[in-house]
Amino acid sequence: MITIQERSLVNEIASIVRDACARETNIFGYGMWTHHIMEVVRYSRVLARLCGADEEIVVLAALLHDYAAVKDEALYADHHVHGPREAEKLLMSLGYPPERIEAVKHCIAAHRASVPTRRQTLEAQCLADADAMAHIAQVPSLMRMVFVERGLGIDEGTRWVRAKLERSWKKLSPLAQEMMRDKYCAVLKTLNCDLDAA
Repeated sequence: MITIQERSLVNEIASIVRDACARETNIFGYGMWTHHIMEVVRYSRVLARLCGADEEIVVLAALLHDYAAVKDEALYADHHVHGPREAEKLLMSLGYPPERIEAVKHCIAAHRASVPTRRQTLEAQCLADADAMAHIAQVPSLMRMVFVERGLGIDEGTRWVRAKLERSWKKLSPLAQEMMRDKYCAVLKTLNCDLDAA
């Protein structure tokens, strides 16, 4: 469980990330906060408690895992590289211990499904799982990204979302797959039906 002092830091980071999500420069829109980051935080807490991981590290990493992309669209493609640096700057400015900053940075660097990375800690696996679980649970946010932000057509956008969900599924640990199996199967069935009908 997170202590009162740790909760204060988490709340401060949450406020910073929420404010960044509310800026007009955030190409993902405020839904990035409400429909993705908050979902990742929620799943991160559950997984950390189930797995015995350091909940504070996992939650801070969940809050900051997409922060670089939210701050600057140019950092999106490699946000797993830029994100650890952004997290380090922010956490250092708040006096967070260097060894704990390194743990948060590793989680962020290893969270993507599209970039093969070895997750060396339980906390990193919790974040990777939580990120993938949020994609599966919040398909409308992925749809917004492909249809609104990227302007893809229905078939192309549906294929993109399906591929994203398949990558997300593959990076899930067995525990996370067990937790998400029904949702994943239902969403995939719907997306496959849409393509079959086209």
